[in-house]
Amino acid sequence: MAQKMTDTEWRAFVSQGTRTGKLSTVKADGSPHVTPIWFLLDGDEVVFNTSKASVKGRNLARDGRVALCVDDDRPPFDYVVLQGQARLSEDLDELRLWAARIGARYMGEDRAEEFGARNGVPGELLVRVIVDKVVAQKAVAD
Repeated sequence: MAQKMTDTEWRAFVSQGTRTGKLSTVKADGSPHVTPIWFLLDGDEVVFNTSKASVKGRNLARDGRVALCVDDDRPPFDYVVLQGQARLSEDLDELRLWAARIGARYMGEDRAEEFGARNGVPGELLVRVIVDKVVAQKAVAD
């Protein structure tokens, strides 16, 4: 039987290794748009970057509501869904710093600066999602 994760457990779960998140944003017609993202936790916020011109970038500029699902698709199956409101920034120093940190998580420390330089540029957005709801279950199949 599934068990609720503690605050410490869900934070460790979403931060483990190179797990990606599946981000849901709201399109102009009200329908959902889901896309995988690289991200980090920063306290009570999820941090990621995206192109200002992308579907998710345009969606977030119009309606900041998001849901992020992070899961382990191996038995006994665990998942975390985070919901919140996105804040957008185009501050290039902050964007480059976080793009490098995110790059380090997913591509390794040796490539962090490469990803910071590639993604910390004009036309990119730094997105911070203030998490206001967490659903976190472990051992769903037990």
